Amino acid sequence: MDNWVPNPRAKPYVPRSRFQGGNVYGQHIRSYSSRRCISKVLQGGLVLVLLVTVFINITFILDTSKKLRDNPQSTDSVDKAAGGDGKGSVVEMRQSKSISIEVVSSKELVFVSVDGTTILHENVFELNRGMHVVVLNQATGSVMAKRVFDTYSQHEDEAMVLFLNMVSDGRIIIFTIKDEASFHLKSVARTFLRNLGSENVEALNWRDMWCFAATKGGKKLGEAHGKSPNLSSWGERAAFKVDIPLSSIADAECTWPDDDVGRRRKAFCSKVEGYGSVCSCQDSAPIVFTPEPLKNSKIASVPVAVIASDRPHYLYRMLRTLLSVPGSNPKMVTVFIDGYFEEPLEVTKLFGLRGIQHTPLGIKNARISQHYKASMTATFNLYPNAEYAIVIEEDLDVSPDFFNYFSQTQHLLEQDESLYCVSAWNDQGYEHSCKDPALLYRVETMPGLGWLLKKKLYKEELEPQWPTPEKQWDWDMWMRSSFIRKDRECVIPDVSRTYHFGSKGLNMNPYFQEIYFKKHSLVTFSNVKLKNINSIQKENYEEVVKSLIKSAEVLDHKKSPCSEDFIPVSQDKTYVMYIQMNSPTDYVTWKQIAKCYHLWDLDVRGFHKSMWRLFYKGNHLIMVGSPASPYAEFKPKDLVPLFLNSTEVARR
Repeated sequence: MDNWVPNPRAKPYVPRSRFQGGNVYGQHIRSYSSRRCISKVLQGGLVLVLLVTVFINITFILDTSKKLRDNPQSTDSVDKAAGGDGKGSVVEMRQSKSISIEVVSSKELVFVSVDGTTILHENVFELNRGMHVVVLNQATGSVMAKRVFDTYSQHEDEAMVLFLNMVSDGRIIIFTIKDEASFHLKSVARTFLRNLGSENVEALNWRDMWCFAATKGGKKLGEAHGKSPNLSSWGERAAFKVDIPLSSIADAECTWPDDDVGRRRKAFCSKVEGYGSVCSCQDSAPIVFTPEPLKNSKIASVPVAVIASDRPHYLYRMLRTLLSVPGSNPKMVTVFIDGYFEEPLEVTKLFGLRGIQHTPLGIKNARISQHYKASMTATFNLYPNAEYAIVIEEDLDVSPDFFNYFSQTQHLLEQDESLYCVSAWNDQGYEHSCKDPALLYRVETMPGLGWLLKKKLYKEELEPQWPTPEKQWDWDMWMRSSFIRKDRECVIPDVSRTYHFGSKGLNMNPYFQEIYFKKHSLVTFSNVKLKNINSIQKENYEEVVKSLIKSAEVLDHKKSPCSEDFIPVSQDKTYVMYIQMNSPTDYVTWKQIAKCYHLWDLDVRGFHKSMWRLFYKGNHLIMVGSPASPYAEFKPKDLVPLFLNSTEVARR
């Protein structure tokens, strides 16, 4: 401070009043006062509204009490009219109301709403063509089933009639067409719809629009028809609205025993429809089965993974057959559902099985592939002591010999490292091309459709290399690839132990099912004793095949293999034919012969070292690719292998 020198340029300090400078403090006071007044006004308004609400409610309660005292019978009139005792009157009064439905049919849009809530809305032209069917509970108006039948395609009308026959009487059924549904809507289906009350279904023609609602076993509720003016145009939008009175819950439900089975049945039948006698009040179809135990079973501790999606009727059919065959154990069955679909899970619970829903990964084929991986991984996690697992899809019937077949063949996977899997399916096992239920083959392809998987193979090889979700690969084609299969083979039966019945799916349609799967053969009895099981092991099988070819009668190669007299009229003989096959991947002639013989011809399956075995016209037929197959060494020197191309087959 002693050295301090004042600054001559500094401005003198003048104390400032708190009320100077625009009266800032005063502004704060006024602002605060304004906000406080507004807050008080709002609070007062809210209190006033609350008081008015309380007053209205008290008035309503007092008025209602007065009416009840004046007319004590009014509370139970509705309930007594339904046969009740006056209890639960509020519920019964609610149930007596009606619902309002709106239905639309057009080229690009189908629409159904119940009381203003949309329950069906499809507006993408390329998707879900055909007849859309919705089933409602007649007591609650809730949705119990939704189906689409592409009646432009063959046999879909039959599937629709089958479904409708399985719907319980009294249910409300709604129909609406998108794009086109008349082409294969044959007389049986039209008669069924006419008996439901339709007045226009007989006149339904190409690209007509039509919607219809009726009570099963009751009466028509509403109908609209938009006629197509010509073959190149669609009919006008058809639509209607109708109010439908609801029935009582007591009239819509059955009385089943109050036990575990009865409760499962009641829970299922109150939510879903279209399962026929399983929901009948009298003589209900069984949901618990007592199959015969499998003698000396080698697979009692082998879990079964059922691969499912959103095809609940397929799952229901499949589980009924699976759980009823000898050796079946529900405790070892797990249903894996691709997505959080309610109805497949309800079907699973109906049978008292464990169901697991997976979050979908990927799209289309990649999604299916990831579902298989997740299911197999979960199976071995759920059963950590299991060394094998049986994998089967929801769209397969199983033979009564299904578990017996795997029980007899399981040891082959343990003893023969050259084996990849044991499958219940023969790709070439059609009604006309297989014969012997006790016969086994080795094939270089992986058939799937019900197969036995070794845990060691899955954990050490398949799981670490499984295609990732972004790859659009078919899981089974990937498993057939040479870099995964590594020259190993699968064991298959001559006559399949599974039957593919599903006609809908990502890679499936009714035409495909009709041509390639419908006429497959299935063993329909149990306890088949497989013959010479150990002859299927690698070295033994080579001796069997060589012996068969050496002793077989060579067919006349001067004739076309597609001619009717190429294979002689005989029974139980063994014939051999040599077809041109310049390399293991030269399938030109084989594919044409497969077409002639009505075998699987979309790709090449069911071969062993460029050789195929099957039964044709009651005889064992061996086809050897020459010179590709090592068995071509048994071909007579002067014999020219048969050659066919697509032109020759088409000409014949």
